[in-house]
Amino acid sequence: MQLDYIIVGLGLAGLAFTKELDKNKKSYLVFEDNSQNSSLVAGGVYNPVVLKRFTPVWNATEQLNIAMPFYKDLEIQFNKKYDYAIDIYRIFKSVEEQNNWFAACDNPMLSNDMSTKLIKEKYEGVLANFGYGKLMNTGRIDTKTLLEDYRNYLLQRKLILNESFQYSNLKITGYGVEYKGLKAYKIVFCEGFGLKNNPFFNELPMQEAKGELITIHAPNLNVDFLIKSALFVLPLGNNLYKVGATFNWKDKTQLPTEEGKNELVTKLESFITVPYKIVEHIAGIRPTVKDRRPLVGKHQKYENLAVLNGLGTRGVMIAPTVAKALYNNLENGVVLEKEISIARFL
Repeated sequence: MQLDYIIVGLGLAGLAFTKELDKNKKSYLVFEDNSQNSSLVAGGVYNPVVLKRFTPVWNATEQLNIAMPFYKDLEIQFNKKYDYAIDIYRIFKSVEEQNNWFAACDNPMLSNDMSTKLIKEKYEGVLANFGYGKLMNTGRIDTKTLLEDYRNYLLQRKLILNESFQYSNLKITGYGVEYKGLKAYKIVFCEGFGLKNNPFFNELPMQEAKGELITIHAPNLNVDFLIKSALFVLPLGNNLYKVGATFNWKDKTQLPTEEGKNELVTKLESFITVPYKIVEHIAGIRPTVKDRRPLVGKHQKYENLAVLNGLGTRGVMIAPTVAKALYNNLENGVVLEKEISIARFL
């Protein structure tokens, strides 16, 4: 079988790249063994502001301008809702934090996203003695449902194989690659932290950051906005809230741990006082990069091998933009921005 592309991995990166291929009528086959699940366990939140420092997220405006129509198209395609607009309320811990917030509101890059009004309302079960700052133009993507729907869509079209990709069986030829009887002009690796085992790209400085989340049932909390303090508390409906997330740079397993749960509970109870019950506890490995920028580009020796990875904690925002950039690089010779190109490490 002759293809234009082989894709390895179907997280948000793989999904976004296959959408580019569909749009441009390119043939492809996806290999996905469900071993990497950071997109499935992610909070899926998008926002244009770094809430620790009240600074703009890198390239946020461009990313959101591409991402929002991208997810809208998927909602139309599957007749499902994936994008849920939701405001974020940042709990202030001091008057100094209030002042820093309002100073940041004067930044032209942030003024459309940060409210200049101090939120003083009291909400049952939430400790916020210094009030809240309200962040707008934010929301969440239901990544779990989206990826499940997209995977089923590819299965129906016979465009995905649920099996592990064996690097030793990949042959690089004069025109492209061969793999177990398949021929393709190019192959793109979108493997998440599985990239560490990829002999063609494992020299790239990707770090694995394990994250754990819990879902709680809290009937008395009754808020319709995302609360950001030591953790985020994200309403899901029906009195359910997703709470996260931890960062663990040492544990490379994808198993939830008692240690992780205890950290989440301790931080949660520092600002939430209503009774709750933990109904789910999940974990995943985020593929992160030391400079907090994605890994995009062609292999320095084999130009028909490419990587799309390292989306980190803001994958829902970044994936559509970098997928488009990689496609234009591979097909049209458009030079990648230095900030995302793997050439910065080679």
